[in-house]
Amino acid sequence: MTPVLLASALFLLVTLGYIGLCAGSPFGDCRKCRGIGHAVKTDRKGRMKRGKDCRRCKATGKRIRVGRHLCNVAARLHRDGTR
Repeated sequence: MTPVLLASALFLLVTLGYIGLCAGSPFGDCRKCRGIGHAVKTDRKGRMKRGKDCRRCKATGKRIRVGRHLCNVAARLHRDGTR
């Protein structure tokens, strides 16, 4: 098998896997708060303490995946164009 064919097959496999992931689980953990929904701080004694709510995910701990966002944009564009 030639390297170009192998690379294109691997790229196709990764792309289809990501499309399946976006279809099955459209939301992933927030990268800023790591899915917790808020910051974690320590007090003066070193104990863990809840910090401020995450502004990026609005304290849900979840974010929409890039592939799912692109799919939603394409669907909205098609729906608006066929009205």
